[in-house]
Amino acid sequence: MILARYVANRYLRAFLLLAGVFLAILLLIDMVEQIRRFADNGITLGDAAELSALAVAGSFYTILPLIGLLAAIMLFLALSRSSEMVAIRASGRSALRVVAAPAVMAALIGIFAVAVLNPMVAATESKYSAATARIESGTTQTVSISEDALWLRQAMGQDGGQMMIRAARSSPDATTLYDASFVIYEPTIGPATRIEAREAVLADGNWQLRDVKRWSLTDPNPEATASRADAMSLPTELTADRIRDGFGSPQAIPVWELPAYIAGLERAGFSALRHRVWLQMELALPLTLAAMVLVASVFTIRHMRGRKTGGLVMAAFTCGLALFFLRSMAQVLGDSAGLPPAFAGWAPPVIALLFSIGALLQLEDG
Repeated sequence: MILARYVANRYLRAFLLLAGVFLAILLLIDMVEQIRRFADNGITLGDAAELSALAVAGSFYTILPLIGLLAAIMLFLALSRSSEMVAIRASGRSALRVVAAPAVMAALIGIFAVAVLNPMVAATESKYSAATARIESGTTQTVSISEDALWLRQAMGQDGGQMMIRAARSSPDATTLYDASFVIYEPTIGPATRIEAREAVLADGNWQLRDVKRWSLTDPNPEATASRADAMSLPTELTADRIRDGFGSPQAIPVWELPAYIAGLERAGFSALRHRVWLQMELALPLTLAAMVLVASVFTIRHMRGRKTGGLVMAAFTCGLALFFLRSMAQVLGDSAGLPPAFAGWAPPVIALLFSIGALLQLEDG
């Protein structure tokens, strides 16, 4: 138990050191990118630093498996060069027992990342998207899902007007709304017009409404002056892509809220496949970090004197990188319905674990 705590603590220190280094590098690179991207918008250095602090969280969270891999390589190399690995193996400890402690620590780091870092990343992603939208256009389009409706908000022209849209459901491609209600807000008087339509079809630059009833909310008795029409057109800046993008990437939603959000998307008529795949990827993250430790151990747990250390380290990093890209490829296939969400999330780390354990057992016997 003492030895396991010692090895696990060494891994944790290596992980935190590398995490700090990569976070600083990512922050500097992203600041340069923000300054380049918003140079024409009069962005200051302070604004760039603020945007980078919001944006870098997502990039850092994405490379956690690679940091776990490099931390494992650093740990096993340090134990080998100090001859501690020789002493540990001479005491009768098997390779699997030596690797188990840092693998469990990696899994605990993954649980912490999913439970704590994931909601933080989701919050920063949302704030970053809103901040960049304000800088680029000065207005935002907002899409949200409630338990019984889909809500949209868009700017109306340059005078500060707004249009709120509520629909019972939508077509999967976001081009048709059913049982839709439109409320137009004027900048000086507030809600000015309400329009209800049985169906609203998104065309180029306008909504084509069918079976329409219109109320003027500025009249003393809106119902008395209400009018009906078979068809009507409303201008809009929204497109189907903007509506779908308005839901945000799955990364912008805390993992604890994803099941309810997925249910809301499906009630509104949208596909939640991307969000289902992301949920499984997040749940499998602790296993992925543990798999990275085992992959690194296959090449670096042996005594390094007299061996080609550089080649073994490169082989460990290449195999870990292959697992990282296999995980990304499985996510892409899952998003396109090529793989079931659970398989896309869990298959890569499980395969890596099985191959690594088999290789360690082979080394132990040999």
